[in-house]
Amino acid sequence: MNHLSVREIVLCGLFIALITAGTFIRIPVGADVYTLQFMFTLLAGLVLGARLGAIAVGAYVLLGLLGVPVFASGGGPAYVLQPTFGYLLAFILQAWFCGFCVRRFPVVSYSGLLMANLGGMVIVYVIGIAWFYLVSNYVIAAPIPLWTAILYCGVLQALPDFLLCLAAAAIGLRCYKSGVWA
Repeated sequence: MNHLSVREIVLCGLFIALITAGTFIRIPVGADVYTLQFMFTLLAGLVLGARLGAIAVGAYVLLGLLGVPVFASGGGPAYVLQPTFGYLLAFILQAWFCGFCVRRFPVVSYSGLLMANLGGMVIVYVIGIAWFYLVSNYVIAAPIPLWTAILYCGVLQALPDFLLCLAAAAIGLRCYKSGVWA
């Protein structure tokens, strides 16, 4: 079993703080509000790698489930019954995936980081939309047709999330070039 070094703990703590802050940075666009949470979970994987990225995002989710109000609508164990909780679970896998992919590239490049981010985005959408649909229809009795869930939780979110993928790739590449890479 690998123990975390002090440096790794500090880096994970930094990303837990960034993801939390990103959750509460709200950017209104028309009738929708977007946050930077998605970008910081991408960066956790890119900068920290698969293991530490997943640990950081997983610790963030665990903090929220323990009742620390780090989620957009608070926290606590009952949050698993929220239709949007699937996105939080998916962020853990997304961070792992992005970190795993970029550490396997022979050369770190903007396009490679972007491709990893887009793969992570697909993971978040598949798990998040599926959880949203299942919880809405079978747990909280707020039925929503699958195609409506795909439209509102996927299609309409794709452009802003794509822009965050672009930004995370640029920031990740900058971190790599400046030596801030776990």
